[in-house]
Amino acid sequence: MRKNINTEHIEGRIYQHDLAVKTVQNNASANFGKEFISGTLDIATDEEGCNVLTVHFTYVTETTKNGGKNSTFVALQKIINEGKAWITDGKDAATKVKVDTALALNDFYAQDDSLVSVKTNEGGFVTLVNELCDVSERNTFQADMVITAVVKTEVDEEKNIKEPFVTLRGAIFNFRNDLLPIDFVVRNEAGMKYFENLEVTNASPVYTKVWGKITCNTSTIERTEESAFGEAAVKTYERKTKEWVVTGTAKLPYEFGDEQVLTVDELTKALQNREVYLADKKKANDEYKASRASTAPAAASSPVPTAAKGTFNF
Repeated sequence: MRKNINTEHIEGRIYQHDLAVKTVQNNASANFGKEFISGTLDIATDEEGCNVLTVHFTYVTETTKNGGKNSTFVALQKIINEGKAWITDGKDAATKVKVDTALALNDFYAQDDSLVSVKTNEGGFVTLVNELCDVSERNTFQADMVITAVVKTEVDEEKNIKEPFVTLRGAIFNFRNDLLPIDFVVRNEAGMKYFENLEVTNASPVYTKVWGKITCNTSTIERTEESAFGEAAVKTYERKTKEWVVTGTAKLPYEFGDEQVLTVDELTKALQNREVYLADKKKANDEYKASRASTAPAAASSPVPTAAKGTFNF
């Protein structure tokens, strides 16, 4: 399989962060006692502090795999020691930063054993800057995507859907070419029409490059609780949702099935690898729940399903 595109550029002012320098605690690890940085970095990409995007850092070491100096470690350490944040020091004082990263998935199993896959901006290269680029370029992404479904959602006042949009369902790939089931949104009228006309199906996917903006939308929701007497209790709260909004796509899709691009066998294998990965994660989750409950060992995991060749249900 060829190397697939999956990049994000996030640039703006530090809104807040919980980055910290830690040490490896596992005695069995070859890196026992070595320092690393982990945590989250929230970046306000707009001038109003509304579009705040979070970048996750799991394990950033002082040196690279080749033994060289890790510039991202240096940048994060400087943020920890000297950085200024919007919410504590004000917009004008906030440290300016850019991160070149990639879209990833945080997969976990909920209490009811349902799979939850949350989009995340994972790791990447961090640089402190003196000046920010144009605001229109501070929250961008691009990815090679296998589209398996195009679903239109119509206006629905009861659900607070004020304008129609199209959802692209399918998969992208990380730097290891692991398959990541994903969905993107299209709100441009011409874009919606273009993707709807592709007549995509699970058995006949479209493989193409898409690009767009990462946005954080805030909606106000009111809930009313009736009272047996007197006035009803009205609660108002804000709900923030992040969207990856496609604003463009390649003029011509890739030739899906071409040996130099992506074959049916390669996509099938990637889907099977995804299923094995999830089965292992489910097994670990079951074992953890069993240990917490101090009960008998978890029941044997169900056999790993095998993806049918030629059908891609992400």
